[in-house]
Amino acid sequence: MQLFDWIILIVTLLFIVIYGAWKTKGSKNVEDFILGSNETPWHVVGLSVMATQASAITFLSTPGQAYHDGMGFVQFYFGLPIAMVVICVTFIPLYHKYKVYTAYEYLEKRFDLKTRSLAAILFLFQRGLGTGLTIYAPAIILSALLGWNLTYMNIIIGVLVIIYTFSGGTKAVNVTQKQQMFVIMSGMFITFFLILHYLPNDMTFTSALHIAGANDKMNIVNFSFDPEEKYTFWSGITGGFFLALAYFGTDQSQVGRYLSGRSVKESQMGLIMNGLLKVPMQFFILLTGVMVFVFFQFNPVPLNFNPNNKAMIEKSAFKGEYNALEKKLEDLSEDKKVINLLYIDQLNQDYDNPTLRKELVTLSNKEKDLRDRAKDIILKADRNSETNDKDYVFFHFILNYLPKGLIGLLLAVIISAAMSSTASGLNALASTTAIDIYKRNVKVEKSERHYLYATKFFTLLWGIIAILFACVGTLFENLIQLVNIIGSIFYGTVLGIFLVGFYLKNVQSKAIFYSAVVSQLTIFIIYYYAIYIYPSGQEKLGYLWLNFIGATLTIVISLLLQWTIFRNDKAMVEQTIKE
Repeated sequence: MQLFDWIILIVTLLFIVIYGAWKTKGSKNVEDFILGSNETPWHVVGLSVMATQASAITFLSTPGQAYHDGMGFVQFYFGLPIAMVVICVTFIPLYHKYKVYTAYEYLEKRFDLKTRSLAAILFLFQRGLGTGLTIYAPAIILSALLGWNLTYMNIIIGVLVIIYTFSGGTKAVNVTQKQQMFVIMSGMFITFFLILHYLPNDMTFTSALHIAGANDKMNIVNFSFDPEEKYTFWSGITGGFFLALAYFGTDQSQVGRYLSGRSVKESQMGLIMNGLLKVPMQFFILLTGVMVFVFFQFNPVPLNFNPNNKAMIEKSAFKGEYNALEKKLEDLSEDKKVINLLYIDQLNQDYDNPTLRKELVTLSNKEKDLRDRAKDIILKADRNSETNDKDYVFFHFILNYLPKGLIGLLLAVIISAAMSSTASGLNALASTTAIDIYKRNVKVEKSERHYLYATKFFTLLWGIIAILFACVGTLFENLIQLVNIIGSIFYGTVLGIFLVGFYLKNVQSKAIFYSAVVSQLTIFIIYYYAIYIYPSGQEKLGYLWLNFIGATLTIVISLLLQWTIFRNDKAMVEQTIKE
């Protein structure tokens, strides 16, 4: 980090915070604060929806995911465009018809208070965890790679977000997310083209794709029906569809973005914009990770990208053993460079040499073996160490290979992304707590200004809770997977409640409430016995299926309970008539 990097980083972040607070100050009532007076144009709705989902975790973890596992993660998003269409046709018109502040307010109008409260509490629990993670994820990476204090990083990111979210509510979130998306995508495009520029001079983009393909990084679609496969076309089009439907259709952090639209049509256009651009955006971010992989075929690469592990090994009795593996990796890297250059030369002559391609695969397998052995050494030195280094790959490239100024810009990208998703989370948590829990249970009549101040207070409270959670968080596998796992555990049940409310008019409150409770408990059990207790990569069920299972269970059980209740009521009526 040079002085120029610091200037770019600080100026970018301060501009976003000050502009957001200044532009949106002075909310007169709770409708202003939560719905932004319904003045948001469709393109801002679309950008805000995209920025809410595109957290720092997206830009830290996704390239690392592609570096290690290739492009297959993009299948996770295959169901998203279909979900956008369903939400536009069903969810948005109903939310606007009932003039709700939050998605869960609709559930009381359709069912009863306890169903609304259950859905709101499930949301508060999972979004509270998720919001803490959106702060913690960039903080732990930045602290590890730059030597910054982790606690201070958590507090700084959290406080910056609280300032403008507390000041302007939904308007502030929407306004700042426009600037944040500009910073984010500008930084990613510049980085992508710089990677291509850094590749050997006689290497084309097509040649780079060939090298990635030879190393199994370009396997975009997997049609396997194996439930243990995390990412397949089928899990994306079903589990991914249900996750997207739940997230964009029932999660207040997203619902709040398009409820602020000027009209039903503007809200719908914003979501369609997201549906059209989200998959290409994720494809591009994954492709950036793949290009980082290609770049490291010609440049030195660490044995483990997490610098904490290297520092720990240097102080342990296993230093010599680890250094010996590093020397082997250096030699292997030179061999890789030679073979890759020969392979490119053959490609330039329009010949995809199968012998060289096979040699590339062999060298990649040898490198993977060295990395696995390094992980074993790290665990021998400290059994509590995190050996998974996916989240550190992209940032290692940024710090070591980008020119002055761009490091500051990419840091601004990561922190801006953290701020955008955290702001949406805090705004949604505060809105849900104030409207669905506090206001609904206050027996005495209160003024609109009272509820405005209450919503601001809950914004501050949830901000502090998110910071505290971030400060005690622990790194778990790949961070982008963790966020989606947490969502998948809860989203299916909540989505099932909404789908019953929208489409099954004969199911009443008692049936849906108990079916949701049973479904959620069942999902906890399935997650524990099919996913949690198994090491990474050995799970018996891909976590995306939890969304489909949760929603299906809620719907089926509610129908069975309603039928049982109907039969019992009918029997009681007949008995009464007889008597």
